[in-house]
Amino acid sequence: MIVLDVSAAMAMAHQTGEGQALEALMLEGEKVIAPRFYLIEGANVVWKCVRAGVLPPTDASTVLAGLAMLVDEFVEDGELIEEALAESIRCNHPIYDMMYLVLTRRRGATLFTLDKRLAGLCAECRVSCVEVCSI
Repeated sequence: MIVLDVSAAMAMAHQTGEGQALEALMLEGEKVIAPRFYLIEGANVVWKCVRAGVLPPTDASTVLAGLAMLVDEFVEDGELIEEALAESIRCNHPIYDMMYLVLTRRRGATLFTLDKRLAGLCAECRVSCVEVCSI
């Protein structure tokens, strides 16, 4: 089982080298999950791409839909928030990332991310994580 964060999802959606490498690591039919707020975070990243001029506004909805299609199951944020907050305080790390870490740990999954700081925290917490890779 894979927990997918938005940084990895954007790389996969845009078929970057890192994104292709992450896809190559997935088993056929492997389930992909994410916290529900992944969609909000994804929409924010899409907005930033439009604002930066790297994505036409007319493509924004299509890109967001593509990010959503990468995930098989969204886990309600309410199921994760208390533990994520406690871990965020304990580790002095943003709660957004801790939502992914907590979900990964609870499900015994592997987190796919391109966020080096989050990957480092996963290593410290002994949570399975695949960071930046290439093919």
